[in-house]
Amino acid sequence: MAIMGLPAEGYVRVHHIIGCSKRGLKPVIPVSRATWWAGVKSGKFPKGILLSPAIRVWSVESIRELMAEMGRAA
Repeated sequence: MAIMGLPAEGYVRVHHIIGCSKRGLKPVIPVSRATWWAGVKSGKFPKGILLSPAIRVWSVESIRELMAEMGRAA
């Protein structure tokens, strides 16, 4: 069962986290793409796992932990 647009477990890509109107995905962390990547670079947001040079994923657990730190319902 998905809560706030996240699956119960597994991995998600950036568009699942910040939302994507083209794909009909609502953001679970409402920041822009540029803000997300700046946060990843600065360490504010988790770095994720690089699957290939063009594909990075984040564990649902790490996103829920980030949401808890930000005071958002997980």
